[in-house]
Amino acid sequence: MKKIIVIILSAVIVTSCFEQAEVYKNTNQGNFDALWKIIDTRYCYLEYKNINWDSIYNVYSEQVNENMDKYALFDLFSKMLSELRDGHVNLYSSFDISRYPNFYSDYPANFSSSLIVSERYLGRNYRIAGGMYYRKINNGSIAYIYFGDFSSSFGDGTLSNIFSQFAACDALIIDVRNNGGGLLSNAELLASYFFENETITGYMQHKTGDGHNDFSKPVEIRTPAHKTVKWTKPVAILTNRHSYSATNDFVNRMRYAPKSVIVGDFTGGGGGLPFSSEIPNGWMLRFSASPMFDAEMQHTEWGIAPDVPILLLPNDEERGIDTVIEKAIEVLQESYFF
Repeated sequence: MKKIIVIILSAVIVTSCFEQAEVYKNTNQGNFDALWKIIDTRYCYLEYKNINWDSIYNVYSEQVNENMDKYALFDLFSKMLSELRDGHVNLYSSFDISRYPNFYSDYPANFSSSLIVSERYLGRNYRIAGGMYYRKINNGSIAYIYFGDFSSSFGDGTLSNIFSQFAACDALIIDVRNNGGGLLSNAELLASYFFENETITGYMQHKTGDGHNDFSKPVEIRTPAHKTVKWTKPVAILTNRHSYSATNDFVNRMRYAPKSVIVGDFTGGGGGLPFSSEIPNGWMLRFSASPMFDAEMQHTEWGIAPDVPILLLPNDEERGIDTVIEKAIEVLQESYFF
């Protein structure tokens, strides 16, 4: 009962930090104003991205009229939300979902699924557990895991079994290219297997008011060291622009793990913790509400730079070679890791 009272009081305190919610009519203009206001008061990156949201109101409000059908209105709203340049911003209706794919589509893919299932890498005799595809490569000296979705469930037993099969390997590659995210709890759990001690790997802030810069003090994000299952040998994390959201969080955590190296391209970002709201006509809006930072208090919204930048070369791809995997093998074999 005490816990319930504390939660209620906390909600009252947080709510009191914001102005009284306005009531908008279920008209085209009313829905537009409600959508614009939610972003104006709750979205966390307007100042950081140098977005003049007042100017955007003027541009798009002029295009709203009550004769627009729901499809035209949805498309206009989607276009306005694209001004935020954020893959975590989506508008949900019964007939469509708005999205912003440019965070990865404007960049080289640096990934080929047909390459990683070739005999040089996963081949035909790979194993699958907890959404992880794994096998020994490079004549058995390197362990390779492809993990494509942080929504996939795994646990200590899965990782313990995988690591035991890789016990004779010198190093490990975890390939999270084209992993669009999922559960932050899974990102934390997977990272924990590579830490020797609990480590501050980032910070988060929360909105405390309607102003664009109304944020709480930074709250520490800690990555625990798993108590029983550990990988203590070198590990390389492979990334590309489609490594997004929870994957971005995992990569950021792994930057601070011992004997780890990030290889590939910039991640796609998605550093804002999503929140949902609703406009009068029932359309749901998801948006970034709480900014996340690395341990040096640098934003992770635009992505994380690799330690070893490398692109998938067309000439290699034609020969059945994944340039990024090969570079990771090379880096893992360098003497400073041992």
